[in-house]
Amino acid sequence: MNRPNSQIYSDYTDEDFRVWKILFDRQMDILSQTVSRNYLDALKIVHFRNDKIPDFNEVNSTLNDLTGWNLHVVPNISPQKEFFKYLSEKKFTATCWLRSFEQLDYIEEPDMFHDVFAHVPLLSNTAYCNFFKGISDIALEHIDDPKAIELLGRIYWFTIEFGLIRENDKLKIYGAGIISSNGETKHCLSNECEKLNFDVNKIMSTDFRTDILQDKYFVIDSFDQLYNALPEIRKLVINN
Repeated sequence: MNRPNSQIYSDYTDEDFRVWKILFDRQMDILSQTVSRNYLDALKIVHFRNDKIPDFNEVNSTLNDLTGWNLHVVPNISPQKEFFKYLSEKKFTATCWLRSFEQLDYIEEPDMFHDVFAHVPLLSNTAYCNFFKGISDIALEHIDDPKAIELLGRIYWFTIEFGLIRENDKLKIYGAGIISSNGETKHCLSNECEKLNFDVNKIMSTDFRTDILQDKYFVIDSFDQLYNALPEIRKLVINN
């Protein structure tokens, strides 16, 4: 199936709007009590709502004013070098196509709901963005070193995609892979998985699978903690 490499808003169908609304409402029913306050605040900042598929031009205008970030449309998952290059330029690669009704519960490749609903709101948060860009800069420095990219991939996976955060002594969600997944949202705060304090060494020595619900999650205290860990991350990558 051909995927668009630019967003033409008038091309969205009635089914697209219905799918967006169903996914948005279903996730927010759970996330309203379980997701980080940072994300809930950011959702309002970028003006996401259930009855309107985000217009990338409007989103870019908002993000650019706040953090200097923008969305860059891609048809599918970007190759690693391209992905990190754009991130280092404060450009988040995002698809602009939506899954079908038949794919509401599972889709093999990330669509706009994952890329945009889950990732984009926190691009309005300066501390989060500083960490995001920081790990991308490190990745570009070592893009031809498979071991270094593997280690950074683990950092990315257990923070940006599947991270948890403490807020008022409660565990909350901030990872995009959780935010866009109904099953992962219900699973991650249950007693069926392990929660570990954020530890760069531990994360870099922890494997993960992409085809199952996660069995462990790492917990941060703040996005500043992530940003402040960048020197340690760089050092460990160099010494791998």
